[in-house]
This record gives sequence, C-alpha cells and structure tokens, in this order.
Amino acid sequence: MDADRTPKLVGTAWGLLVLNTLGSTGAETVVPLPRSLIQMVTMGALVAAFSLALALNLRLRVHVSAFLFLLTLLLVPSVIASADLQSGFGALFRCARLALFVGTLWLLSRWWDGGPTFVRHHIRMYFLVLCTVAAGALVSPGAAMPDLYGGRLVGALWPLTPPQIGQYAAVIIGLAVLLVLGGRTDRRSAALVIVPSLVLLLLTHTRTATLGLLVGLTLAIGSLTLTSAAARRFFSWAVLCAAVAAVVFASALQEWFLRGQSEENFSNLTGRAKVWDALLAAPRTLGEKVFGMGLGDKSFDGLPIDNSWLAVYHEQGLIGVGLVAAVFVTLGGVALLRPPSLARACAIFLIGYCALASYTEAGLGDASPYLLHLTVAASLLAQPAAAAPLPVPDPPRRRVPRWARTSEVT
Repeated sequence: MDADRTPKLVGTAWGLLVLNTLGSTGAETVVPLPRSLIQMVTMGALVAAFSLALALNLRLRVHVSAFLFLLTLLLVPSVIASADLQSGFGALFRCARLALFVGTLWLLSRWWDGGPTFVRHHIRMYFLVLCTVAAGALVSPGAAMPDLYGGRLVGALWPLTPPQIGQYAAVIIGLAVLLVLGGRTDRRSAALVIVPSLVLLLLTHTRTATLGLLVGLTLAIGSLTLTSAAARRFFSWAVLCAAVAAVVFASALQEWFLRGQSEENFSNLTGRAKVWDALLAAPRTLGEKVFGMGLGDKSFDGLPIDNSWLAVYHEQGLIGVGLVAAVFVTLGGVALLRPPSLARACAIFLIGYCALASYTEAGLGDASPYLLHLTVAASLLAQPAAAAPLPVPDPPRRRVPRWARTSEVT
C-alpha cells in the first residue's frame, strides 16, 4: 500500500491508541481529574480507535504479521489465568481491552508498507503529549515538579509520571534524529522536536529512558554507518562530544544520574530488587507458573513490579514470557536480515529501546506504549504488498466476411 494513499484518519486512530495507553494514575494535576473520568476517556479512545479502524477497513484486509499473531496468542494465557477471577473482574476487563487493542492493530496493519508513515504519526502524537507537559510546567511549576517525586518533572495537566514523560521524549528524539540522517525531514523541523523533548527528558531525571535513547541510537546509527556518510559523521561527532562531556562534566553527570540516592538504594534499583525477589519467592501452583495469575495492575503486594519480564511471568506465566521473547526474536531477526536502510535503523532503535527499558519498566504483556513502539517497528519491517497485475484485455477478434468463410468439403 502506498504511503501517500494512507487515509489521514489512520493517524487519528493511532492518536486514539496513544491516548488509551497514557494511563490513569500519576501526579496530582492542576485541575483535579477523577480517575473514573480519566478511565472513561482512555477506554472511550480505544473504542473509538477500533470503530474508526473498522470503518476504514470494512473489507478486513490485514497484513500477515508474525508480530501480531504472537500478540494474539498472548491473549490465551491472559484469558485462561483471568477466568477464575482470582484477580477480580478487572482482569477480564483488561483482557477485553487487550483484545480490542490487538484487534485495532490488526485493522491498521493494512497500511503497513515499510515506510515512515507510522513513524511520523508516532512522533506527532507523543510530541503533542509532551506539549501538554510543557504547558503544565509553565502554568504551575510547583505542580509540575513536586517534592513527592523529588523535583522531577511530571504531568500537571494530565497525570503522567517522570518515567512516562522520559520514555515519550526519548523515543521521539531518537526517531527524529534518524529521520534527519535519512534525509526524510529537514534539520529545522527536527530541531523543533528534538530540543524541547531533550529539555523535558533532562528534567525528568529518567535514567532508563536516557540509557535507552543512547543505546538505541548507537545500534541504529551503527547499522547505517556502512551505507550513509551522514550517519558516519554524526556517529564520529557524537562519540567525540560524549568523550569531552564525560571528562568536563563528570561530576555533574554523576550527580544527575544518582539523583541524590545512596549507593545501597541505587544498587537495588530504588527498591525494585526487593519486590522482584519477593515475587520470585512467592509460592505458585503449576497452573499459576504456566498461565500466570491473570492481568492486573503490574504490581505485587501493592508495590509496582517495574520489570516487564517479571510482570508478564506474574500475570501470564511462562507461556507469556515465551511469547514476549518470541516477539523480540522475530522482530530482531527480521531486522538483522534486512539490508541497511532508514526503516531498518528506526526499527532497530525501537526494538533496542524496548529491550533495555523492559528491565526496569513494565508493559510488554498488555496494552501499553511499548507495544505501540514495537508495532511501529513491525510496520517498518513489513514488506509492501505486491501490486496486483492489471487485467490484460483479450485481443479483438477479427471479423471474417461470410463470403470469405470456407465451408467444410465432404
């Protein structure tokens, strides 16, 4: 499918999916928003996205995708584990949400063509989210950088946590840099996205997002160095600037990275390791080990798990862990087999970022921004559908006069 023929409403549907994955918990906003109202908006956005995608794709034409097939299979352990209501009716509701989310991705897969269409949608939508964060910081600096979060930037208009903001900023910075290197956008337009997003990323003090950005860009640009002179120049200058910054600003970088934490608190990843040890030590039946406990809020004993692999193991069992691992193996394998290109580099960046962030962030087993990032990667690695051959009209039959026809001799 040609990117130019992609309906503009596809971008609207993608934006609704982004809105659905923003979540309903976070910092206190300037205007208090009831959680029930936020959940109504986010779930309404998902229903609207599915309805819009279905209206655009009434013939149900989809792109055959191993990635989406694996996400569909992920519903099996989710439903089996949630059916006994051990996690309450909310587990079945989350299963229905995941099914609707994956169904919408199937419908939108019709317009996967290996081009940057969904990359641009992704950048626009998350930049719009970051604009609300910046607006909240201007309206109420105290609410945007509260003491509860150690002075880190949060969403003051919509409840967003520092890791969420850092994730959105890092992803669109990386994609914008790659679009510039690939000549798909001009430097001025890219700077309008990169500079403010970088400022917001630094204000969030999010280590995972920062490391994910650096590692993802290193992998992506490294995949372009053999074929792109611009990528080689950028990589050389980036290494030089990083070396100088590491020497000149070493103390400031260390202070920013530690965020005032003690060595003990930093070594156990701000208390995450204690939750992980308790989760792994908890007794489980064979069924709970295989299928999980059912979809929940990614917490254990009231504390956030903050690890995608352990969250999937807790909620969807070993089957879920295997399916999520298969997603990365499939996308990574396809990316490595493709020839160097901008689409391949963007896909590698997104895959690398999600893989690194999965260690300290949850979300790979449920409807989340991480699944949207991987969906963009899958769209970049998709092969465009071969155009159907045009029907060749039959040659006109030559009319023979009756007098010229020869009769059979008997």
